[in-house]
Amino acid sequence: MAAKAKTAYVCQDCGASYPKWQGQCEACGAWNTLSEIVVEPAAAKASPRHGHWAGAPEQARITPLSSVRHEAESRVSTGIGELDRVLGGGLVEGSVVLVGGDPGIGKSTLLLQAVTAMAARVPGLYVTGEESLSQVAGRAQRLGLAVDGVQALAETCVERVLSQAAAAKPRLMVADSIQTLWSELLTAAPGSVSQVRESAARLVRFAKETGTAVFLVGHVTKEGGIAGPRVLEHMVDAVLYFEGEAGSRFRVLRAFKNRFGAVNELGVFAMGDRGLREVANPSAIFLSGARSPQAGSAVMVTREGTRPLLVEVQALVDQSPLANPRRVALGLEQNRLAMLLAVLHRHGGVGVYDQDVFVNVVGGIRVQETAADLPVLLAVLSSLRDRPLPEKTIAFGELGLSGELRPVPNGEERLKEAATHGFRRAIVPKTNAPKSGRVGDLEVVGVERLAEALEHAVD
Repeated sequence: MAAKAKTAYVCQDCGASYPKWQGQCEACGAWNTLSEIVVEPAAAKASPRHGHWAGAPEQARITPLSSVRHEAESRVSTGIGELDRVLGGGLVEGSVVLVGGDPGIGKSTLLLQAVTAMAARVPGLYVTGEESLSQVAGRAQRLGLAVDGVQALAETCVERVLSQAAAAKPRLMVADSIQTLWSELLTAAPGSVSQVRESAARLVRFAKETGTAVFLVGHVTKEGGIAGPRVLEHMVDAVLYFEGEAGSRFRVLRAFKNRFGAVNELGVFAMGDRGLREVANPSAIFLSGARSPQAGSAVMVTREGTRPLLVEVQALVDQSPLANPRRVALGLEQNRLAMLLAVLHRHGGVGVYDQDVFVNVVGGIRVQETAADLPVLLAVLSSLRDRPLPEKTIAFGELGLSGELRPVPNGEERLKEAATHGFRRAIVPKTNAPKSGRVGDLEVVGVERLAEALEHAVD
């Protein structure tokens, strides 16, 4: 009879360990937080790889960091430019990338496109635990993908997956999804914390030992985070999130962690009949199609990773029937909006304390940098006075609580991006303005205080 793995039950809140499952953790008092983990795998003594359990491991040696030779990572293009950009220039050999996103947003479609695009150069294995092989082949046929050189496997047991992968020797493997995989060493159900962690650990070990690049598809919770233990995101080399508004055909792929490239890098795709298509000029989709200036609209230049993007910020200010007027921000931090409105009142002389204020970033993009401060207040002022900002005007800048405009990084690149798209006037912090006052045909107005910026924004 095969030996069973030695397991324990660990509280996910405080880390207390118990020999058997119980409803409440005695250490912290939390309920239903105990999860099964492997303490000693059953095959530990029989496998030379498990030196930690079978015997004393080899003595690690302290090495001066100056004597360690660093070799540049070997990258291979996925054949999808926007995916390469988010990955930092291509897929690194032996890396593990976790891709998350809402159901139906295009995770499996993107990875199937990547596997088929790389098949001629990199042998690929597509492991599916949620669909049959006929469903995967049918999707590839609908998308018009050439599947020559791509192998597929419908399996959920991680030991069998790794056994098949060791025989096939792919250089790229996709596991769709990590929540469906399970290990024979655990009795917990697939998708549980312990199963997800153990399955991911085995795939990461396989990737590092063989040099195989691995994509893991991850489910998300209703809050938007990747389901499963938080340690899953720490184990992998890169974490990518697919974002997109319901009903919109545009998708944004964002890197939240990347050991081989810039974080917060952005890739933009459009979903069509033939799958995901790269968007060559992302700034164009985030700008309004209105031919004439509209009240309550301002255009800013934000920076996502290494890419400057032109984004439209819209505001609606209306008389509030409530004792506490509403402050709603979509694509921006709501607490920062409340702070900016206080700065507008104190240092700009414009009060909206009896008005409902709604702010939205067009295109479903989330702006997480402070360069949006000035354009948000310009859009609010424009809506309040029902007067559009001057045509072909952009703005960016961080606002301090004393009403001063602070510079933002990469100001010159932002101005060049605005000039490329035909804008004629820019209102920016004085430190970000060039000495000549112009960038091509773009007139740059440098300001030091919020009140001065509001004066220049009035047409």
